[in-house]
Amino acid sequence: MVYLTLFISALISATLFPLGSEAILLYDLNEGYSTIWLLIWATFGNTLGAIVNYILGYQGEFFLEQKNLINKNKFTKFTKLFKKYGAYTLLLSWLPLIGDFFTLAGGVARYPFLKFFLLVLVAKFGRYLTIIVGWYYFK
Repeated sequence: MVYLTLFISALISATLFPLGSEAILLYDLNEGYSTIWLLIWATFGNTLGAIVNYILGYQGEFFLEQKNLINKNKFTKFTKLFKKYGAYTLLLSWLPLIGDFFTLAGGVARYPFLKFFLLVLVAKFGRYLTIIVGWYYFK
């Protein structure tokens, strides 16, 4: 149940909802649960939450086009720009608040999903690994 709670918390915190999973992770570490499993479940949940953002962005463009709420020329420029620099922004997807918008923008820009997934996985893994290493170091 501990790992499921962390997973759900990490998933929700990676979407546009303002929730943090770090406190739960630190609490679980303090309680002596498996560091490896905590790292895996937190990373998996947070990455899945980023995929939810990607899908929302991907589908959101259709909605905005249907309602004539986007300028096609500006959108094309944005897409080209994101495809050029998207990897850098997706590596910052671990950042609180703005990282969620980077993953949403990846979907809007139709960034290749496999690249998106790998970059976000690395970023989210690095985030939780850093938290865990910091916890052990300052404990």
